[in-house]
Amino acid sequence: MKPTRKSAGILLYRIPNIPEFFLIHPGGPFWAKKDIGSWSIPKGEFDDNEDALEAAKREFKEETGTDLSGDFISLTPITQKAGKQVYAWAVQGDIDAETIQSNTFKMEWPPKSGQWKSYPEVDKAGWFDFETAKEKINPAQVVLIEELSEKLNLQNL
Repeated sequence: MKPTRKSAGILLYRIPNIPEFFLIHPGGPFWAKKDIGSWSIPKGEFDDNEDALEAAKREFKEETGTDLSGDFISLTPITQKAGKQVYAWAVQGDIDAETIQSNTFKMEWPPKSGQWKSYPEVDKAGWFDFETAKEKINPAQVVLIEELSEKLNLQNL
């Protein structure tokens, strides 16, 4: 039996007037025309030798170019459709979604063409209100937004 894949990520939020949640859209040709249900919190895989919160901070930096600090709020781990466990934290902060800088990955595209191309791991980011964020985010991650909203009583702002 192969070990469960684990990711760690951060749900960044801000409250300028109404609560907003920072989400990223995966880069590469597979995701290019997908929108609803394809956005995510910045996250990435880690192994048993790495602290999950430190992995979440590392992944946020790799996918956005921004270091985060603050009072991190632990959220209940979730399991995505393919079985990957996601450990998440929330933190209040503000970054410019238009100026993120993501690391890149290489893949053969089109498949079996012999042509290898580099793509950004994240092609865009955005700030979304509660309802829009729940619509855009991977369905398994909706509960992260809901849990944070309950913990901070954000629905009543």
